[in-house]
Amino acid sequence: VQLQASGGGLVQAGDSLSVSCLSSARIYSSSVMGWFRQAPGKEREFVAAIRWGSQLTYYGDSVKGRFTISRDSAKNTVHLQMNSLKPEDTAVYYCAASYRGLSTVANEYEFWGQGTLVTVSS
Repeated sequence: VQLQASGGGLVQAGDSLSVSCLSSARIYSSSVMGWFRQAPGKEREFVAAIRWGSQLTYYGDSVKGRFTISRDSAKNTVHLQMNSLKPEDTAVYYCAASYRGLSTVANEYEFWGQGTLVTVSS
């Protein structure tokens, strides 16, 4: 499975941005797709996850209420809509896939994309 993230860029605080992740293989209903981010000098942080079949979602506390994860099963794509962006949201955003169930732990995800940079200026 190869994951290709796209959509990062430079925005101002308060703006919105959407990033997407395309899977090279079909995503099964029991799979979980997640987004993590890593800012310079910091550990990788859980952002959001979605169970493919049920569309059950889970969010990290720092993005709850501002970010929305969704999926397009026909296109094997997961999206992350980011609203009310803050400078502290600046990071490389990674998508990941897990067959182990919905988790906030990076080690639980078997496949990773290359990351896309989101920069939020103040």
